[in-house]
Amino acid sequence: MQLAIKLIFAQVGIDQIIDNGAATSQSIAEGWDKQWLDLLQNNTNNNLYGALTNLGIFFAVGTLLFFMIQFLKDLISYEYTRPISALIWPFIVVVLLSNSGSGSILSNLTLGVRNVLNTVNQQVVVSADADKIYQQALNMSVAEEVAGSLLRPCQSLTGEQQNQCFVKAAEKINVLWQKYREIYGNKIWINRLQTKVDNIRYGTGIVSETSFNSLLGSAVQTSIKNFLVSLQYAFQNLIEATMLLIAVLGPIAVGGSLLPVAGKPIFAWLTGFLSIGIAKISFNIIAVLTAAVIVNGPGQDIKVVDSPDLMWFIIFLGILAPVLSLLVAAAGGFAVFSAINSTTSLVKERI
Repeated sequence: MQLAIKLIFAQVGIDQIIDNGAATSQSIAEGWDKQWLDLLQNNTNNNLYGALTNLGIFFAVGTLLFFMIQFLKDLISYEYTRPISALIWPFIVVVLLSNSGSGSILSNLTLGVRNVLNTVNQQVVVSADADKIYQQALNMSVAEEVAGSLLRPCQSLTGEQQNQCFVKAAEKINVLWQKYREIYGNKIWINRLQTKVDNIRYGTGIVSETSFNSLLGSAVQTSIKNFLVSLQYAFQNLIEATMLLIAVLGPIAVGGSLLPVAGKPIFAWLTGFLSIGIAKISFNIIAVLTAAVIVNGPGQDIKVVDSPDLMWFIIFLGILAPVLSLLVAAAGGFAVFSAINSTTSLVKERI
């Protein structure tokens, strides 16, 4: 019974953490805010970002030699048109890497872009999750596991002992139903699952052996669901960590942008940063839209007698949605990089 009690309290904890789909994304982003500020704004003369800024300046000084060689070569070959347009790069590098100790222009711009991406992400999730659809779908997927974990120890008992076990389990499960109704209202999927549990408890109605075993589930299935739910939170934290890593490497990309090559490192860095932002937004859109299919479909269908198997939804959130969002981000990043390079070439021709 200790495992069952832990599971029901874990479920209550999930409700508090993900008051809705937007709160999940927001709470994860806010958890990383201090790291962003500590690295990119606070005391940047002595922290990791300051050290990488110095490394970026070192790269800029080293690549300046190659830049000057190419500049003189262009000056001889093209007179003044192309060399003058190229002089903007040393100016950009100096301005972006100027470190005042409370953040450089590059670090402040990076934080600004991150804030814009987070704001867009929150607007997308909040507008699509007005009825707490994401939370409902997630709880629909795990509520049966929580109820089953409380009823499972009663399966091996008989007679009065089994009845007493059902009574104690029902008291804990009723707390779960009450909490769900406080959050979502009197939803059909809650009534359906409560009826299923009551039929098992009181021995009323017709509950098939398959349905009974499905509700009780197994410890392995419960562990798998818990793992997959944790996996999607791990992915969202991985997105935040990757964004921070790319942001910290910004000075090196800027410092290497004086190399006389067609594709500037700063463009590749900016593309990578925006791609991770696209992956973050894509994941939340995919999760909310898929949740809406569940909640507005079998979740509210009166004709559905038995609770649908939503293991596919947990697998989708934990594995398939992260993969799909990364593929979308890769495609979007390639499009952004191509657009930046095309714009740069057009500007060069016009200047």
